[in-house]
Amino acid sequence: MTLAETLAWLVDIPSETGHEGRIATAIAERLLPIYGPQGVERIGNSLVVGHRGGKPLISLYGHTDTVPSQGQGPAVVVDGRMHGLGTSDMKGGVAVMLHLLEDEAVRSSAFDVIGVFYAAEEGPQEGNELASVFEHAAWLDESELGIILEPTNMNLELGCQGVINARVSFVGTSAHSARPWLGENAITKAGPWLQGMGERAPEPVVINGLEFKEVMTVTRAQGGIANNIIPGSFECNVNYRFAPDKTVEEAEAKLAAALAGVDEYEIVDSAPAARVEAANHHVERLAALTGAEEHPKQGWTDAARLSERNIPAINYGPGEVAKAHKVDESVPLENLDAAFGFLKEFFTAG
Repeated sequence: MTLAETLAWLVDIPSETGHEGRIATAIAERLLPIYGPQGVERIGNSLVVGHRGGKPLISLYGHTDTVPSQGQGPAVVVDGRMHGLGTSDMKGGVAVMLHLLEDEAVRSSAFDVIGVFYAAEEGPQEGNELASVFEHAAWLDESELGIILEPTNMNLELGCQGVINARVSFVGTSAHSARPWLGENAITKAGPWLQGMGERAPEPVVINGLEFKEVMTVTRAQGGIANNIIPGSFECNVNYRFAPDKTVEEAEAKLAAALAGVDEYEIVDSAPAARVEAANHHVERLAALTGAEEHPKQGWTDAARLSERNIPAINYGPGEVAKAHKVDESVPLENLDAAFGFLKEFFTAG
């Protein structure tokens, strides 16, 4: 198959989060003739593909799940772009991974190249199967570099932000809406704090010359039970994206200061940031080879999970960030060819 044919094949296998079994089986069946049963390990609906032969280890990572469908149809190419659910985030990267693992020159290169295809990245942190992969294949910690083929517009994205979600509550007193003075409206009580959150400007944090923008954003809100009742409670979610210079604990302390005006709050989930790999010779070689710009990862990726395990990690993939999770999601086919070509040369040059 060509890269475009492989991507269309992947896109046309539905794999919304929680339903990755079919695509895991399809990828395994495609790679089994090359690697054999010993080289294709299945962990839940995730796969670890490749053989360790004592050479320097570089691991490739791609999640196989997508966000829920917004009515997209089968993969279709229009004006050099393939359209379809997951084309950019991140089945384009998965297609490149497949072709690298199938390439004889890559398999016989100076590196042990291992592919990790994992499930449930788009869902809650606790369901992400990359954690199970690392439990069953802890030897991946030996990787001299982990390349996550998330959409990066063909740039090298270093590090990633951490993320915290907090449930924020305001407490009032319910009453009949005809007699509001007998109660306290929890929604309007939250108004000054909500306005302050809306006026928060992104806070720049520069690490090794890369500028991350820290942001706190109200992303969900719920209050009121009927049109004729003064709401006695109001809840919202605050999403905080913090820079790699902070631990989760330090970020939680900063968030607590921003939530000082609320009645109650609870941290509902969190994930650490990934450090910026500033002096890794593999990253330097890939940067020189591709000529790609280096950017901070404004968002969270599983680079954070790799960083926790002391695996140097970067994000580099053919997808376009602006197209991820959109109804008109698509990816330029030329990006697939370019990403494959650069990574093949990265493994085989010299």
